[in-house]
Amino acid sequence: MLQITDRRLAGKNKSIGNRERFLRRHKEQIREAVKRAIDGRSIRDIEKGEDIHIPKRDLSEPVFGHGQGGLREVVHPGNQEYVQGDRIERPKGGAGGGSGKGQASDSGEGEDDFVFSLSREEFMQVFFEDLALPHLVRTQLAEVPEWKSHRAGYSSDGTPNNLHVVRSMRGAIGRRIAIGASSRRELHELQAQLTALQEGPAADDPVTLGEIAALVAQIAALRARVDRIPYLDPIDLRFRNRVRVAVPTSKAVMFCVMDISGSMDEGRKELSKRFFILLYLFLTRHYEKIDLVFIRHHTQAQEVDEQNFFHARETGGTVVSSALVLMEEIIRARYDPSQWNIYGAQASDGDNWHHDSGRCRELLNDKLLRLCRYFAYVQVAEEEQNLWVEYAHLLDANRHFAMRKATSVAQIYPVFRDLFKKQEAAA
Repeated sequence: MLQITDRRLAGKNKSIGNRERFLRRHKEQIREAVKRAIDGRSIRDIEKGEDIHIPKRDLSEPVFGHGQGGLREVVHPGNQEYVQGDRIERPKGGAGGGSGKGQASDSGEGEDDFVFSLSREEFMQVFFEDLALPHLVRTQLAEVPEWKSHRAGYSSDGTPNNLHVVRSMRGAIGRRIAIGASSRRELHELQAQLTALQEGPAADDPVTLGEIAALVAQIAALRARVDRIPYLDPIDLRFRNRVRVAVPTSKAVMFCVMDISGSMDEGRKELSKRFFILLYLFLTRHYEKIDLVFIRHHTQAQEVDEQNFFHARETGGTVVSSALVLMEEIIRARYDPSQWNIYGAQASDGDNWHHDSGRCRELLNDKLLRLCRYFAYVQVAEEEQNLWVEYAHLLDANRHFAMRKATSVAQIYPVFRDLFKKQEAAA
Protein backbone atom coordinates (compact mmCIF):
# COMPACT_ATOMS: atom_id res chain seq x y z
CA MET A 1 0.00 0.00 0.00
CA LEU A 2 1.35 3.43 -1.01
CA GLN A 3 0.82 6.17 1.57
CA ILE A 4 1.37 9.80 0.53
CA THR A 5 1.71 12.55 3.11
CA ASP A 6 1.41 16.18 2.02
CA ARG A 7 3.91 18.16 4.09
CA ARG A 8 3.72 21.41 2.16
CA LEU A 9 3.49 24.53 4.29
CA ALA A 10 0.07 26.18 4.12
CA GLY A 11 1.24 29.56 5.42
CA LYS A 12 -1.51 31.65 6.97
CA ASN A 13 -4.27 29.52 5.35
CA LYS A 14 -3.63 26.40 7.39
CA SER A 15 -7.36 25.77 7.84
CA ILE A 16 -8.33 26.21 4.18
CA GLY A 17 -9.07 22.50 3.80
CA ASN A 18 -11.37 22.53 6.81
CA ARG A 19 -13.15 25.64 5.51
CA GLU A 20 -13.80 24.03 2.15
CA ARG A 21 -15.14 20.89 3.79
CA PHE A 22 -17.39 22.96 6.03
CA LEU A 23 -18.75 24.93 3.06
CA ARG A 24 -19.50 21.70 1.18
CA ARG A 25 -21.15 19.89 4.10
CA HIS A 26 -23.38 22.78 5.20
CA LYS A 27 -24.08 24.25 1.78
CA GLU A 28 -27.84 24.69 2.25
CA GLN A 29 -27.55 26.39 5.65
CA ILE A 30 -24.86 28.77 4.35
CA ARG A 31 -26.94 29.57 1.26
CA GLU A 32 -29.93 30.49 3.44
CA ALA A 33 -27.71 32.59 5.70
CA VAL A 34 -26.33 34.47 2.68
CA LYS A 35 -29.87 35.08 1.44
CA ARG A 36 -30.85 36.54 4.83
CA ALA A 37 -27.75 38.73 4.83
CA ILE A 38 -28.59 40.14 1.37
CA ASP A 39 -32.13 41.06 2.44
CA GLY A 40 -30.85 43.23 5.28
CA ARG A 41 -27.91 44.91 3.57
CA SER A 42 -27.41 48.27 2.00
CA ILE A 43 -26.59 48.03 -1.69
CA ARG A 44 -23.28 49.76 -1.01
CA ASP A 45 -22.22 46.96 1.35
CA ILE A 46 -23.45 44.07 -0.73
CA GLU A 47 -19.97 42.93 -1.83
CA LYS A 48 -18.47 42.51 1.64
CA GLY A 49 -17.98 39.32 3.62
CA GLU A 50 -20.40 38.20 6.29
CA ASP A 51 -20.61 36.54 9.70
CA ILE A 52 -23.31 33.92 9.31
CA HIS A 53 -25.11 32.16 12.14
CA ILE A 54 -25.94 28.48 11.76
CA PRO A 55 -28.15 26.82 14.42
CA LYS A 56 -26.33 24.23 16.43
CA ARG A 57 -28.99 21.63 15.66
CA ASP A 58 -27.92 21.74 11.98
CA LEU A 59 -24.34 20.88 12.89
CA SER A 60 -24.94 17.95 15.25
CA GLU A 61 -23.65 14.52 14.28
CA PRO A 62 -24.19 11.07 15.81
CA VAL A 63 -21.31 9.95 18.03
CA PHE A 64 -20.45 6.88 20.07
CA GLY A 65 -19.68 7.36 23.78
CA HIS A 66 -18.13 4.89 26.19
CA GLY A 67 -19.71 4.86 29.66
CA GLN A 68 -17.80 3.85 32.77
CA GLY A 69 -20.26 1.02 33.46
CA GLY A 70 -20.68 -1.01 36.62
CA LEU A 71 -21.62 0.23 40.07
CA ARG A 72 -19.87 3.30 41.43
CA GLU A 73 -19.91 5.04 44.74
CA VAL A 74 -19.17 8.74 44.51
CA VAL A 75 -18.86 11.22 47.35
CA HIS A 76 -19.76 14.81 46.45
CA PRO A 77 -18.30 17.23 49.02
CA GLY A 78 -20.70 19.80 50.39
CA ASN A 79 -23.80 17.69 49.72
CA GLN A 80 -26.60 18.72 52.11
CA GLU A 81 -29.61 17.63 50.03
CA TYR A 82 -29.18 13.96 49.13
CA VAL A 83 -28.45 10.80 51.11
CA GLN A 84 -27.46 7.34 49.96
CA GLY A 85 -30.21 5.69 47.87
CA ASP A 86 -31.77 8.93 46.58
CA ARG A 87 -32.40 9.18 42.84
CA ILE A 88 -31.18 12.40 41.20
CA GLU A 89 -33.47 13.68 38.43
CA ARG A 90 -32.13 14.84 35.12
CA PRO A 91 -31.95 18.64 34.61
CA LYS A 92 -34.97 19.89 32.70
CA GLY A 93 -34.23 21.19 29.20
CA GLY A 94 -31.15 19.06 28.74
CA ALA A 95 -29.52 21.32 26.17
CA GLY A 96 -28.13 23.84 28.61
CA GLY A 97 -28.69 27.52 28.86
CA GLY A 98 -28.15 30.08 26.17
CA SER A 99 -30.55 30.93 23.41
CA GLY A 100 -29.41 31.49 19.87
CA LYS A 101 -28.93 35.21 20.41
CA GLY A 102 -27.51 35.19 23.93
CA GLN A 103 -30.83 36.21 25.56
CA ALA A 104 -32.29 34.66 28.72
CA SER A 105 -34.83 31.89 28.32
CA ASP A 106 -37.85 31.34 30.60
CA SER A 107 -38.46 27.80 29.36
CA GLY A 108 -35.23 26.16 30.49
CA GLU A 109 -34.43 25.27 26.86
CA GLY A 110 -32.11 26.94 24.39
CA GLU A 111 -29.59 26.46 21.68
CA ASP A 112 -26.30 28.14 20.81
CA ASP A 113 -25.63 29.26 17.23
CA PHE A 114 -22.41 28.50 15.40
CA VAL A 115 -20.88 31.69 13.97
CA PHE A 116 -18.83 31.29 10.79
CA SER A 117 -17.13 34.20 8.98
CA LEU A 118 -17.33 34.10 5.20
CA SER A 119 -14.69 36.04 3.31
CA ARG A 120 -15.72 38.36 0.47
CA GLU A 121 -14.74 35.74 -2.14
CA GLU A 122 -16.63 32.94 -0.34
CA PHE A 123 -19.69 35.16 0.13
CA MET A 124 -19.82 36.09 -3.56
CA GLN A 125 -19.20 32.46 -4.58
CA VAL A 126 -22.26 31.31 -2.64
CA PHE A 127 -24.27 34.34 -3.74
CA PHE A 128 -23.71 33.80 -7.49
CA GLU A 129 -23.81 30.01 -7.49
CA ASP A 130 -25.72 28.38 -10.38
CA LEU A 131 -26.29 31.67 -12.24
CA ALA A 132 -25.51 32.33 -15.92
CA LEU A 133 -26.67 34.53 -18.74
CA PRO A 134 -29.19 32.57 -20.82
CA HIS A 135 -28.64 31.63 -24.48
CA LEU A 136 -25.07 32.96 -24.55
CA VAL A 137 -23.63 32.38 -28.04
CA ARG A 138 -19.92 32.74 -28.82
CA THR A 139 -19.85 35.06 -31.82
CA GLN A 140 -16.48 36.78 -32.09
CA LEU A 141 -12.92 36.64 -30.86
CA ALA A 142 -12.67 38.96 -27.86
CA GLU A 143 -9.69 41.02 -26.75
CA VAL A 144 -9.06 38.59 -23.90
CA PRO A 145 -9.20 35.23 -25.73
CA GLU A 146 -9.72 31.78 -24.39
CA TRP A 147 -7.21 29.13 -25.40
CA LYS A 148 -7.59 25.61 -26.72
CA SER A 149 -4.92 23.06 -27.66
CA HIS A 150 -4.70 21.78 -31.24
CA ARG A 151 -2.46 19.15 -32.88
CA ALA A 152 0.52 20.67 -34.68
CA GLY A 153 2.84 18.02 -36.14
CA TYR A 154 5.28 15.96 -34.08
CA SER A 155 8.07 16.59 -31.59
CA SER A 156 10.98 14.54 -30.26
CA ASP A 157 9.82 14.76 -26.63
CA GLY A 158 6.50 14.38 -24.89
CA THR A 159 4.43 12.15 -22.67
CA PRO A 160 3.97 8.41 -23.36
CA ASN A 161 0.25 8.81 -24.06
CA ASN A 162 1.13 11.10 -26.99
CA LEU A 163 3.61 8.64 -28.55
CA HIS A 164 3.02 8.04 -32.28
CA VAL A 165 4.12 4.42 -32.90
CA VAL A 166 4.11 4.48 -36.72
CA ARG A 167 6.20 7.67 -36.91
CA SER A 168 8.64 6.28 -34.33
CA MET A 169 9.12 2.98 -36.17
CA ARG A 170 9.53 4.77 -39.49
CA GLY A 171 12.30 6.89 -37.98
CA ALA A 172 13.98 3.82 -36.47
CA ILE A 173 14.07 2.02 -39.84
CA GLY A 174 15.54 5.09 -41.55
CA ARG A 175 18.19 5.46 -38.84
CA ARG A 176 19.25 1.79 -39.10
CA ILE A 177 19.50 2.04 -42.90
CA ALA A 178 21.54 5.25 -42.75
CA ILE A 179 23.95 4.08 -40.03
CA GLY A 180 24.56 0.59 -41.44
CA ALA A 181 24.78 1.51 -45.15
CA SER A 182 28.59 1.90 -45.33
CA SER A 183 29.20 -1.23 -43.24
CA ARG A 184 26.89 -3.29 -45.44
CA ARG A 185 28.55 -1.97 -48.59
CA GLU A 186 31.98 -2.90 -47.25
CA LEU A 187 30.59 -6.26 -46.14
CA HIS A 188 29.38 -7.01 -49.66
CA GLU A 189 32.81 -6.09 -51.08
CA LEU A 190 34.65 -8.32 -48.61
CA GLN A 191 32.19 -11.13 -49.26
CA ALA A 192 32.90 -10.87 -53.01
CA GLN A 193 36.68 -10.97 -52.40
CA LEU A 194 36.28 -14.00 -50.15
CA THR A 195 34.26 -15.82 -52.79
CA ALA A 196 36.87 -15.03 -55.46
CA LEU A 197 39.71 -16.36 -53.35
CA GLN A 198 37.84 -19.51 -52.36
CA GLU A 199 36.98 -20.30 -56.00
CA GLY A 200 40.39 -19.31 -57.46
CA PRO A 201 43.11 -21.73 -58.65
CA ALA A 202 45.32 -20.90 -55.67
CA ALA A 203 42.71 -21.59 -53.03
CA ASP A 204 44.95 -24.20 -51.34
CA ASP A 205 48.03 -21.98 -51.29
CA PRO A 206 49.14 -21.13 -47.71
CA VAL A 207 49.24 -17.41 -48.55
CA THR A 208 45.74 -17.54 -49.99
CA LEU A 209 44.51 -19.42 -46.96
CA GLY A 210 45.94 -16.68 -44.75
CA GLU A 211 44.13 -14.01 -46.77
CA ILE A 212 40.90 -16.02 -46.58
CA ALA A 213 41.20 -16.27 -42.80
CA ALA A 214 41.79 -12.50 -42.52
CA LEU A 215 38.76 -11.79 -44.72
CA VAL A 216 36.57 -14.11 -42.64
CA ALA A 217 37.61 -12.31 -39.43
CA GLN A 218 36.96 -8.92 -41.03
CA ILE A 219 33.54 -10.03 -42.27
CA ALA A 220 32.63 -11.34 -38.79
CA ALA A 221 33.63 -7.99 -37.21
CA LEU A 222 31.53 -6.03 -39.74
CA ARG A 223 28.51 -8.27 -39.16
CA ALA A 224 28.88 -7.80 -35.40
CA ARG A 225 29.02 -4.03 -35.94
CA VAL A 226 25.82 -4.10 -38.00
CA ASP A 227 24.09 -6.29 -35.42
CA ARG A 228 24.96 -3.79 -32.66
CA ILE A 229 22.88 -1.06 -34.30
CA PRO A 230 19.87 -0.70 -31.90
CA TYR A 231 16.48 -1.63 -33.28
CA LEU A 232 14.82 1.35 -31.53
CA ASP A 233 16.68 4.30 -30.09
CA PRO A 234 15.28 7.20 -27.95
CA ILE A 235 16.09 9.59 -30.80
CA ASP A 236 13.59 7.68 -32.98
CA LEU A 237 10.62 8.45 -30.74
CA ARG A 238 8.06 10.92 -32.10
CA PHE A 239 5.23 12.44 -30.05
CA ARG A 240 2.11 14.24 -31.16
CA ASN A 241 2.68 17.96 -30.66
CA ARG A 242 0.00 20.35 -29.45
CA VAL A 243 -0.09 24.15 -29.48
CA ARG A 244 -2.46 26.66 -27.87
CA VAL A 245 -4.58 28.74 -30.20
CA ALA A 246 -7.16 31.40 -29.43
CA VAL A 247 -10.82 30.45 -29.77
CA PRO A 248 -13.89 32.70 -29.90
CA THR A 249 -15.21 33.77 -26.51
CA SER A 250 -18.26 35.60 -25.23
CA LYS A 251 -18.56 39.28 -26.10
CA ALA A 252 -21.69 40.80 -24.63
CA VAL A 253 -23.34 44.07 -23.63
CA MET A 254 -26.01 44.49 -20.96
CA PHE A 255 -28.43 47.44 -21.03
CA CYS A 256 -29.75 48.42 -17.60
CA VAL A 257 -32.93 50.53 -17.97
CA MET A 258 -34.44 52.04 -14.79
CA ASP A 259 -37.56 54.17 -14.28
CA ILE A 260 -36.97 57.24 -12.04
CA SER A 261 -40.32 58.97 -12.64
CA GLY A 262 -42.46 60.58 -9.95
CA SER A 263 -44.52 57.40 -9.43
CA MET A 264 -41.36 55.60 -8.38
CA ASP A 265 -41.10 56.37 -4.66
CA GLU A 266 -37.94 55.73 -2.65
CA GLY A 267 -38.99 52.19 -1.78
CA ARG A 268 -39.51 51.21 -5.43
CA LYS A 269 -36.29 52.89 -6.48
CA GLU A 270 -34.51 50.97 -3.75
CA LEU A 271 -35.93 47.69 -5.11
CA SER A 272 -34.78 48.60 -8.63
CA LYS A 273 -31.33 49.54 -7.39
CA ARG A 274 -31.02 46.26 -5.54
CA PHE A 275 -31.94 44.29 -8.66
CA PHE A 276 -29.44 46.14 -10.83
CA ILE A 277 -26.65 45.99 -8.28
CA LEU A 278 -27.08 42.20 -8.21
CA LEU A 279 -27.01 42.14 -11.99
CA TYR A 280 -23.95 44.39 -12.09
CA LEU A 281 -21.99 42.28 -9.59
CA PHE A 282 -23.00 39.09 -11.37
CA LEU A 283 -21.89 40.29 -14.80
CA THR A 284 -18.59 41.81 -13.72
CA ARG A 285 -17.75 38.65 -11.76
CA HIS A 286 -18.52 36.12 -14.49
CA TYR A 287 -17.72 37.84 -17.78
CA GLU A 288 -14.47 39.67 -18.45
CA LYS A 289 -15.44 40.95 -21.88
CA ILE A 290 -18.79 42.61 -21.26
CA ASP A 291 -19.98 46.21 -21.58
CA LEU A 292 -22.58 47.75 -19.30
CA VAL A 293 -24.84 50.58 -20.50
CA PHE A 294 -26.90 52.43 -17.86
CA ILE A 295 -30.09 54.21 -19.01
CA ARG A 296 -32.42 56.07 -16.61
CA HIS A 297 -35.60 57.79 -17.71
CA HIS A 298 -38.64 59.83 -16.71
CA THR A 299 -40.19 61.77 -19.62
CA GLN A 300 -36.75 61.76 -21.25
CA ALA A 301 -34.09 59.05 -21.29
CA GLN A 302 -30.41 59.58 -20.67
CA GLU A 303 -27.34 57.37 -20.72
CA VAL A 304 -25.42 57.89 -17.46
CA ASP A 305 -22.48 56.41 -15.58
CA GLU A 306 -22.78 53.95 -12.74
CA GLN A 307 -22.66 56.59 -9.98
CA ASN A 308 -25.46 58.71 -11.44
CA PHE A 309 -27.50 55.64 -12.30
CA PHE A 310 -27.66 54.52 -8.68
CA HIS A 311 -27.53 57.79 -6.75
CA ALA A 312 -28.88 60.74 -8.79
CA ARG A 313 -32.17 62.26 -7.46
CA GLU A 314 -33.67 63.64 -10.66
CA THR A 315 -37.38 62.83 -11.22
CA GLY A 316 -40.33 63.71 -13.46
CA GLY A 317 -43.20 62.21 -15.49
CA THR A 318 -43.16 58.86 -17.27
CA VAL A 319 -42.52 58.11 -20.95
CA VAL A 320 -40.94 54.64 -21.03
CA SER A 321 -40.57 54.53 -24.80
CA SER A 322 -37.89 57.22 -24.65
CA ALA A 323 -35.56 54.72 -22.92
CA LEU A 324 -36.27 51.98 -25.47
CA VAL A 325 -35.64 54.38 -28.37
CA LEU A 326 -32.32 55.43 -26.80
CA MET A 327 -31.37 51.79 -26.29
CA GLU A 328 -31.95 51.03 -29.97
CA GLU A 329 -29.93 54.08 -31.04
CA ILE A 330 -26.98 53.00 -28.88
CA ILE A 331 -27.13 49.45 -30.29
CA ARG A 332 -27.14 50.73 -33.88
CA ALA A 333 -24.26 53.10 -33.18
CA ARG A 334 -21.93 50.97 -31.04
CA TYR A 335 -22.98 47.32 -30.86
CA ASP A 336 -23.33 45.37 -34.08
CA PRO A 337 -25.67 42.41 -33.33
CA SER A 338 -23.56 40.17 -35.58
CA GLN A 339 -20.57 40.76 -33.29
CA TRP A 340 -22.17 41.30 -29.85
CA ASN A 341 -24.50 39.32 -27.63
CA ILE A 342 -26.99 41.98 -26.53
CA TYR A 343 -28.99 41.73 -23.29
CA GLY A 344 -31.48 44.09 -21.70
CA ALA A 345 -32.97 44.42 -18.20
CA GLN A 346 -35.69 46.94 -17.35
CA ALA A 347 -37.07 47.86 -13.91
CA SER A 348 -40.18 49.99 -13.45
CA ASP A 349 -43.42 50.24 -11.46
CA GLY A 350 -45.28 49.86 -14.76
CA ASP A 351 -47.13 53.19 -14.41
CA ASN A 352 -46.69 54.72 -17.85
CA TRP A 353 -48.47 57.30 -19.92
CA HIS A 354 -51.40 55.30 -21.31
CA HIS A 355 -50.80 56.01 -25.01
CA ASP A 356 -47.09 55.25 -24.64
CA SER A 357 -47.38 51.64 -23.38
CA GLY A 358 -48.55 50.36 -26.77
CA ARG A 359 -45.58 52.02 -28.42
CA CYS A 360 -43.27 50.33 -25.91
CA ARG A 361 -44.69 46.95 -26.88
CA GLU A 362 -44.19 47.73 -30.57
CA LEU A 363 -40.60 48.88 -29.99
CA LEU A 364 -39.77 45.68 -28.15
CA ASN A 365 -41.53 43.36 -30.57
CA ASP A 366 -40.47 44.98 -33.85
CA LYS A 367 -36.97 46.19 -33.00
CA LEU A 368 -35.28 45.41 -29.68
CA LEU A 369 -36.22 41.76 -29.29
CA ARG A 370 -34.91 41.13 -32.79
CA LEU A 371 -31.54 42.49 -31.67
CA CYS A 372 -31.36 41.03 -28.14
CA ARG A 373 -30.43 37.57 -26.98
CA TYR A 374 -32.48 38.09 -23.83
CA PHE A 375 -34.62 40.85 -22.30
CA ALA A 376 -35.95 40.82 -18.73
CA TYR A 377 -38.60 43.15 -17.29
CA VAL A 378 -39.03 43.50 -13.50
CA GLN A 379 -42.05 45.33 -12.11
CA VAL A 380 -41.52 46.71 -8.60
CA ALA A 381 -45.24 47.15 -7.89
CA GLU A 382 -47.93 44.57 -7.14
CA GLU A 383 -50.74 46.05 -9.20
CA GLU A 384 -50.58 45.19 -12.87
CA GLN A 385 -50.20 48.54 -14.63
CA ASN A 386 -50.76 49.24 -18.32
CA LEU A 387 -47.12 48.54 -19.19
CA TRP A 388 -47.36 45.06 -17.67
CA VAL A 389 -50.53 44.34 -19.64
CA GLU A 390 -48.90 45.40 -22.93
CA TYR A 391 -45.70 43.46 -22.27
CA ALA A 392 -47.69 40.31 -21.44
CA HIS A 393 -48.71 40.05 -25.12
CA LEU A 394 -45.04 39.41 -26.01
CA LEU A 395 -44.48 36.34 -23.85
CA ASP A 396 -45.93 33.63 -26.08
CA ALA A 397 -44.16 34.72 -29.26
CA ASN A 398 -40.77 35.57 -27.69
CA ARG A 399 -39.11 32.90 -25.58
CA HIS A 400 -36.15 35.18 -24.91
CA PHE A 401 -38.38 37.71 -23.13
CA ALA A 402 -39.26 37.33 -19.42
CA MET A 403 -41.37 39.24 -16.89
CA ARG A 404 -41.35 39.07 -13.09
CA LYS A 405 -42.69 41.05 -10.12
CA ALA A 406 -40.71 42.03 -7.05
CA THR A 407 -42.63 44.03 -4.46
CA SER A 408 -40.36 43.56 -1.44
CA VAL A 409 -36.67 43.32 -0.69
CA ALA A 410 -37.07 39.62 0.12
CA GLN A 411 -38.35 38.94 -3.43
CA ILE A 412 -35.46 40.60 -5.29
CA TYR A 413 -33.02 37.75 -4.84
CA PRO A 414 -35.42 34.90 -5.88
CA VAL A 415 -36.59 36.91 -8.90
CA PHE A 416 -33.01 37.61 -9.94
CA ARG A 417 -32.03 33.95 -9.65
CA ASP A 418 -35.13 32.90 -11.57
CA LEU A 419 -34.36 35.26 -14.45
CA PHE A 420 -30.69 34.38 -14.73
CA LYS A 421 -30.50 30.75 -13.62
CA LYS A 422 -28.50 28.29 -15.70
CA GLN A 423 -30.49 26.62 -18.43
CA GLU A 424 -30.30 22.99 -19.44
CA ALA A 425 -28.33 22.04 -22.53
CA ALA A 426 -31.54 21.40 -24.46
CA ALA A 427 -32.50 25.06 -24.08
